[in-house]
Amino acid sequence: MEIKQLTIFKTAAQELNFSRTAENLGYAQSSITSHIKALEDELGVPLFERLGKRVILTEAGAQLQLYAAKILALTEEAKDVVGCLREPSGLLTICASETHCTYRLPSLLKHFQQNYPKVQLVFRPGVSEKDFEGLLAKGELDVALLSMAPIVSENLIVEELGPEPIVIICHPNHFLAGKDKVDPLDLRHEHLFVTEDCDYRRAFEHSLKDVGIDPISKLELADVEAIKRCVMEGIGIAALPKIAVEKEVEQGRLAILNWSALNFPIFIQLFRHKDKWMSPALKAFLDVTRETIVSNQGIR
Repeated sequence: MEIKQLTIFKTAAQELNFSRTAENLGYAQSSITSHIKALEDELGVPLFERLGKRVILTEAGAQLQLYAAKILALTEEAKDVVGCLREPSGLLTICASETHCTYRLPSLLKHFQQNYPKVQLVFRPGVSEKDFEGLLAKGELDVALLSMAPIVSENLIVEELGPEPIVIICHPNHFLAGKDKVDPLDLRHEHLFVTEDCDYRRAFEHSLKDVGIDPISKLELADVEAIKRCVMEGIGIAALPKIAVEKEVEQGRLAILNWSALNFPIFIQLFRHKDKWMSPALKAFLDVTRETIVSNQGIR
């Protein structure tokens, strides 16, 4: 069992497509097929099942995927330790929520790339709050930057960087915009726009359900910018991170309601697996993230 074979297998297990695997690794597809077959012959079991044009992992393949991730991670760790690499380099795979990607990562990445040009950052979009822990455990993610309710996990190192203020927004001419105090009962006749399933959406909806409020309509949109545009057209009301709406509020295109209900218990958090080796590249990314977010560039 060779490192090259495991690298090819790990990529193929993620892509479930030998053509994309070959393209990603810069090999001919015939070479990918040959290495996978050699690995299957050595282990004596099929690792992939071919169903027409589809490729899926067998049970043996799923088991090997876990070990391949650990072996390759240890291999990279050994290279760094034995080679005494002092300068951060290599590849980091990161997931971050839409709010961070849009409103915090640009300044973070500018700082990081200026100081650590040899580190390649790969961002995994669309990772849900319920999936990121499993991806960290499998080594498919190195770190996650998310805003959610505090969690306790035996398998994760969780670092809380600060609160993520959530605000209720409306059109500036909405009759609730000038009200001294707005409570959930005031929203009983309103149209609501909500994000995809996340902790602050659930907290907002629970605050309404607790007083028996069932909005006239509720429309789920995956994009924060789309939600803001709908609210700016006066179509409805939404709950969003404050950092996402500050510019429009300052320009007078959105208004923040004086919400009287409890604050939303959402915090900016960094997650990594407890067994993940702290490489120079990972340490550099964590340091820059802390500095960027905690130094008032990220928390408002």
